[in-house]
Amino acid sequence: MVYENIIEATEEFHSKYCIGEGGSGSVYKVELRTSQVVAVKKLHANTNSEMSHQKAFTREIDTLAQIRHRNIVKLYGFCSHPRHSLLVYEFMEGGSLQSVLNNEEKARAFDWSKRVNVVKGVANALLYMHFDYSPPIIHRDISSQNILLNEEHNEAHVSDFGTARFLKPDSSNWTSFAGTFGYAAPELPYTMEVNEKCDVYSFGVVTMEILMGKHPGNLISSISSFSSCTLGHDDEVALKLKEILDQRISAPTDDKEIAGEVVCLAKIGLACLNGNPRCRPTMKEISREMSTQTQRLYYSESFPQITLDLLCDYRPSASTS
Repeated sequence: MVYENIIEATEEFHSKYCIGEGGSGSVYKVELRTSQVVAVKKLHANTNSEMSHQKAFTREIDTLAQIRHRNIVKLYGFCSHPRHSLLVYEFMEGGSLQSVLNNEEKARAFDWSKRVNVVKGVANALLYMHFDYSPPIIHRDISSQNILLNEEHNEAHVSDFGTARFLKPDSSNWTSFAGTFGYAAPELPYTMEVNEKCDVYSFGVVTMEILMGKHPGNLISSISSFSSCTLGHDDEVALKLKEILDQRISAPTDDKEIAGEVVCLAKIGLACLNGNPRCRPTMKEISREMSTQTQRLYYSESFPQITLDLLCDYRPSASTS
């Protein structure tokens, strides 16, 4: 009955109801007969990659059916039909993080307080997946397109678990490449090893994207090109933090607490982009750093003078995990 309702509500998946496109399928906004609004992902019908799409379909069901977290999108149900394979999720009014950053009006309303909350929400979701769930879950495709926001744009929900993997100690954690170029860890094409540091790198890209208002691009290569835990100092890294922040909104100089939060997130984001995966912090270390107040006050006082090279000197304390 729900399947027929979805077909009717979308007029056979007319493009006017489509709110997003991904590698494995298209997402539609659907109002059910109960007046409930949901998001429906319809997997692409492609015979050449039917097997991989089916794997993504079942993997997403297996993963989301078992986990519940406020910063992870809810899966309401699924439908495997001869004509269509559908996944039904809660609908997020705010759309994707990527769409917000790419919209001038929405980006200007996306203030520093909201941006800090969104980064923390993504961090909370990954902390839960990596440390609070057994076996640990590696998302493998953290990107601004796969982070959905609520209507107020102050709460993040991680979505699209089609490439997620459970880290099982008694099985192989090697696999083919998955993820979004520009967000995937640089070692993945060579090692093909799935571990939590892959998600950490992607989290770093997203964190810097939120702070800068755009994909960090060239800044990534200057940060991740260093192979040791001590990052070098070049012209790119010597930039002042305030110069790379999103210029569409005022610098957070009037609010010391938010200014300290922004500096803290920049420091964490840069550490996550280290080219050596062993030198990236874990999500547990990141969570601990986010809750530490001491350095945040110091950074808020000296915000206008803070340079990226100062933040790149940050190395997290040894993990207690």
